[in-house]
Amino acid sequence: MAELDIKKAEELERQYDSGLNTRAIGPHLLTFSFGFSVLFALYHYITAGIGVPIDYWHMGFHMSGVILLVFIGFPAFRTASSNTVQPNTWWRYENVPVWDLLFIIVGIACSLYIGITWFAIDFTFLGIHFQLADQVMRQGNPATIDIFFGTALIAVLLEAVRRSLGIIVPIIILVFTCYAIFGQYIPVQILRHPGISWAQYINNMYFPAEGIYGVTLWIVSTVVFHFVLFGVLAQRMGLGQFFVDIATVIAGRYTGGLAKVSVVSSAFFGMISGSSIANTVSTGSLTIPNMKRMGYPGHLAGGVEAASSAGGQITPPIMGAAAFVMAEFLEVPYTTIVIAAIVPAAMHYIAVLCIVHFQARRLGLKGLPKDEIPKLWAVLKKGWPTSVPLLVLIYVLFSGYSPYMAAFWGITSALVVGFLNPMHKITVRDVLEGCVMGVKYALAVGAVCAAIGIVVGVVNSTGLGFRLGFMVTNSAQAIAEGLFPVLSLVPFSEFSIQSITLFVSLVMIAITCILMGAGLPTTALYIMLATVAQPALGKLGVPPLASHLFVLYYGVISEITPPVCASAYAAAGIANANPFRTGCSAFTLGIGKLIVPMVFVYSPAMLIVLPEYFTWSAFLTTSLTCGIGIILLSFCVAGYFLAPLPAAFRVLCALSGLFLVAPGYKSDLWSLAFFTPVLIQQVLLRKSMRDSELSQATT
Repeated sequence: MAELDIKKAEELERQYDSGLNTRAIGPHLLTFSFGFSVLFALYHYITAGIGVPIDYWHMGFHMSGVILLVFIGFPAFRTASSNTVQPNTWWRYENVPVWDLLFIIVGIACSLYIGITWFAIDFTFLGIHFQLADQVMRQGNPATIDIFFGTALIAVLLEAVRRSLGIIVPIIILVFTCYAIFGQYIPVQILRHPGISWAQYINNMYFPAEGIYGVTLWIVSTVVFHFVLFGVLAQRMGLGQFFVDIATVIAGRYTGGLAKVSVVSSAFFGMISGSSIANTVSTGSLTIPNMKRMGYPGHLAGGVEAASSAGGQITPPIMGAAAFVMAEFLEVPYTTIVIAAIVPAAMHYIAVLCIVHFQARRLGLKGLPKDEIPKLWAVLKKGWPTSVPLLVLIYVLFSGYSPYMAAFWGITSALVVGFLNPMHKITVRDVLEGCVMGVKYALAVGAVCAAIGIVVGVVNSTGLGFRLGFMVTNSAQAIAEGLFPVLSLVPFSEFSIQSITLFVSLVMIAITCILMGAGLPTTALYIMLATVAQPALGKLGVPPLASHLFVLYYGVISEITPPVCASAYAAAGIANANPFRTGCSAFTLGIGKLIVPMVFVYSPAMLIVLPEYFTWSAFLTTSLTCGIGIILLSFCVAGYFLAPLPAAFRVLCALSGLFLVAPGYKSDLWSLAFFTPVLIQQVLLRKSMRDSELSQATT
């Protein structure tokens, strides 16, 4: 197997990830940005170990750094001139125009203003008397200067998000802002509210506790950044290559071996990666060309990598850092989220592996030649030190320490191993470049999570989440009442208006999550969905943990759902394949991720950590029937079981799989009824094919 080229992977990421596609800047600003990024990473690393400053100062420092680097790195509009350094003029220095410098000054001033004015100000300067009460005394009645700085910060953040991620999120935030201000004019009665004055709106969005300085920015500045940095450094000290080599040893020899290597290595890499695109290009730069060399169509090779890599966002322990935000929202230990996510994540990879296996059988693709599979002992001997940082991180996490303390020791051990490991030694330059790359990953996430705090603040201020919950359930109930007379005619059915209402609500919320999740980083995506969509599930009686995981899963599915599927497009670029067709392949391969959230909503025993639902009987029954049902669905997607499957029998496989996944023994009987003719047809066809092969061999 080829070696994983970090430089090549990062170049591919810049090509397909808008959050890394920065403009060209002159040598002085380039040096400044490099040095500041290193100091920014060092500040977070040190404070993770010794303790962060008081929250409003720490979040202010973090947001100031993000704003500074965003407006240096991202142009207002991407043009040909942004890719080359233009001559200096009175309004432009080293390709950064003066208005971007104004954005930086205003943004930093607004970010640090909360800390500066937290306590009362009373002084005279140049004959002018300045007086401002303590921030707690201004809560609910902000001063004019508070409103000015708060308004300016919102404008700066919206522009930072637009530059780094595109126009969609700023539009969403502006819609929520209009809803908060003009709530009394909303024509839909259930959504109407008295409205909030601009002063009160800024009070809620700008002062800490809610809004911009709320839980979203806190988690990003204390957890997300640290784990992004850990992932980058761990990859540079050889952990990514170790994952690929181990995956090759485990899966390379079997049918469709290279595709299975892609699945296994992406699952491993997803444990440390906070980005589906990073996962795709890192492992895909090795696996996709090799899959094509062994006979896989380009769209399928790209689809396998994209589907596997998107699964990294739901794979413990890091889960794209959304798990840390979820733990904060639910007020449960982080380890609770990790344990709950294990079985659902395994179901996703079972689905991808099965589809890959049976498609390889249908295409007649074999495993890797024996001489191309590395020896297990050689892989372990060379690569075992690179796994130490991950083991340290997991150990500290499960020992009850804070996530940022775990990240501190993970980063520390990665540095120690990287400098001492003779098999894969890193240099100081590698560390510095890793810090810069980690900061680049964190820029778009930092800007959007600060801005998404506005959405959270609006929902909390107006009760929008509960209003949407009522609207969804009322609409679903109306649909259920229309469907019930038809569905009640199905023999041996267990349908009720309540069960149909729940199912219709789940489908409506799932579609909403997929649509809203297009193009957003996982952490920001989860925050928005948990704020807006999750309350509707809570109203239906779904356990909070199950509902939060539900919206996360369907949001992440947007990574592989055409037409906006960034991971699939990145894979298509590596495979030189049609992007839309690659996206369709990735979506069908991710069918497990599409089905599993429905399962743990109906049977929360799968999540293990909910004692009021968990019994070993319920857990094993749910997990086994779900796993077998997903395998049956994989027959349908691949078009192969023991032999090629005709279209009608693929439909029967799909029905059989869906009924087996559904809860209740009656649905299991329906599944058996649907699958029996498929099994008979496949056994007979397989026997016929063997007889034909024997006949040809004897002649």
